[in-house]
Amino acid sequence: MKHSVMLTIASLLSILFFTFHLADDIVRGMEPGKLTNLTAVPIFVVWLYGTLVLAERRSGYIITLLGGLFSLVVPIAHMKGKGVGVTSSIGNSSGHFFFVWTLIAIGVTGLFSAILSVRGLWSLPWRRPR
Repeated sequence: MKHSVMLTIASLLSILFFTFHLADDIVRGMEPGKLTNLTAVPIFVVWLYGTLVLAERRSGYIITLLGGLFSLVVPIAHMKGKGVGVTSSIGNSSGHFFFVWTLIAIGVTGLFSAILSVRGLWSLPWRRPR
């Protein structure tokens, strides 16, 4: 399979899992369900634009790289802080499997996207022909 196709699929899955996770955070009360959560919408739009419209371009690779690295922060933040600790209330609530599964899925697809983005950037010519 072509690397750009794999990057597109992995990045789209990261966006999908990220939106599931954000919605789950809001429903569980870990994030306030306020207007400030809508700041994620333009971030996801830029990420989606970089994934679909700017595919195989330097700017698209940079956007998907940043999105992939951003995806790695979410599982780390939840595993260290609020969310999945031993004293957390997540283990006693319904849907805890889905919550933890989305954390793992975000981490896996985010890291894979970051790796493919770096590989794509590395394979690009550094100078444009005149």
